[in-house]
Amino acid sequence: MNASINPPKVIGHRGAAGHAPENTLASIQKAFDLGVTWVEVDVKLSGDGEPILLHDDLVDRTTNGKGAAKDMTLAELKALDAGAWFGASFAGIHIPTLVELLVVLVERNMGVNLELKPSAGTAAETGRAVALACQDMWPENLPPPIISSFKTAALAGFADVMPAWERALLVHKLPDDWLAQADSVGATAMHCNQRHIKRHQVDAIRAADMPVRCFTVNDAANAERLYHWGVESLFTDFPERLL
Repeated sequence: MNASINPPKVIGHRGAAGHAPENTLASIQKAFDLGVTWVEVDVKLSGDGEPILLHDDLVDRTTNGKGAAKDMTLAELKALDAGAWFGASFAGIHIPTLVELLVVLVERNMGVNLELKPSAGTAAETGRAVALACQDMWPENLPPPIISSFKTAALAGFADVMPAWERALLVHKLPDDWLAQADSVGATAMHCNQRHIKRHQVDAIRAADMPVRCFTVNDAANAERLYHWGVESLFTDFPERLL
């Protein structure tokens, strides 16, 4: 783990997903405009192995295309409109690559949580590919990212290449064996669904000397409760409500 990672209390979820199309450069820019210094994005692979920003296995929900991202080349994915679904003012924007994201982050001096979101059957491959890409091109003036995933195989694949970077295990409901799962992939933080987390669970995670971060928190009163419990950071679609 890189000890220099100290994420802020508020992290923009998929950029600022309440205001702009998720996982696009427009959403990153909106988060920056709202005063956010860190964002979270979802990373998966195109059919030809390029890391891109996309949440779903299918492109149907967030683009004008149809089908599985893993069956499409980067060029085919780039040809899709990834903004019009959210609003007419965003028409014509595209699915970004990890390279394009890094350019924006460097220009704005922003930190990032890269959530590994592998398409079905590609967890270890996605982890390794994203790690290799980061190893090749991570900018010296950016803080190291937090690498998170629901898929332990993706975290393990990443760790095979870049073991020093912080990894966080994502969960909806905290399983009984959460610590064993985290230890199995060297995860040193837990990212938990705020709908299901209980105070005694936050206490247990912190007692294991692991930070707790929660998603997706869009209500200020709820945020205050979680901070009071000792949750370190919150992911939000509406950063202005929490800042």
